[in-house]
Amino acid sequence: MFLSANCPCSLRISITLGLLGLTDSVATTFLAHPAETPDAFAALRRAYEATVHHYDGPLTAPALRDRWSGRIVSNHTPDILRDLAGLLPGHDAARPAVQRPPACATDIDALGELVERDLTAGAEPSRRSSALDLLERRLAGHPYALGEELTAADVDLWVALVHLGPADALNARPRLRDYVRRLGNHPAFRGRQNPVSDAA
Repeated sequence: MFLSANCPCSLRISITLGLLGLTDSVATTFLAHPAETPDAFAALRRAYEATVHHYDGPLTAPALRDRWSGRIVSNHTPDILRDLAGLLPGHDAARPAVQRPPACATDIDALGELVERDLTAGAEPSRRSSALDLLERRLAGHPYALGEELTAADVDLWVALVHLGPADALNARPRLRDYVRRLGNHPAFRGRQNPVSDAA
């Protein structure tokens, strides 16, 4: 797996690997600036060149590479996350395997669309505020975005909230503020605002 510094998509994948207990099973290469991680970029270039003959396009990450063939399997974050959650379950009782339970799939997708549309730096301020108010109310009765269990929706929401910008966006929303702090203390989320720091 190739992941980029300060990239929300890479952060979502990094957290998901932690939640599924796959951090030690899936080899991960972290990319910072090309001058800082030249070997990582060289490995990514080899993977793209193995995938497409004479590849001369951008070296994008996240990217999942098949170690046997050396080729890029996917560089589409939603597909990578679905594969991880659905095909590579966690391997002990302490790490539930299902981050995308079938019964919640529609709700996970709907919350993902809300996050993508309204909780980005470029979102219209009134839409962002309305979305935050909605999420604040949703957390009134449950500890997680969709209820009592942590799911892929929480990964999407937490990453969006920590990348939202100034902390004052959550000052008037104590449940969201507590949610960010509480998940930030979870082992899979802790210290992952910048996934490259884990590589040191």
